[in-house]
Amino acid sequence: MRHKRAIPNRSLRVSDQIQRDLADLIRDLKDPRIGMVTINSVVVTPDYAHAKVYFSVLVGDTAECAAGLNEAAGFLRNGLFKRLQIHTVPTLHFNFDRTTEHAAELSALIREANSTRAKED
Repeated sequence: MRHKRAIPNRSLRVSDQIQRDLADLIRDLKDPRIGMVTINSVVVTPDYAHAKVYFSVLVGDTAECAAGLNEAAGFLRNGLFKRLQIHTVPTLHFNFDRTTEHAAELSALIREANSTRAKED
């Protein structure tokens, strides 16, 4: 039996679709621990068995939000199963993405350095 040839960029397209659908599904969650969540990226393993979902939170406690999202992972996966047209819907693993925090810290440091330099000149 011959295997199907791999579809180029398929995992990227699947990741992108999961990201869009998860954003819609999370908006409908009633858990008070889950605040205003932004899905930054989704990384799917080559066999589509697992997906790491990186998120940031505008309002709320990040640890509580991560716990709420990981508890709701089965429900969210079921919602994805109904929306996606793929054979295997990955198990979801939510991780807090610190990229936004780091960007804000670096911006503050740059602003501070610039103001110090302006005072010296």
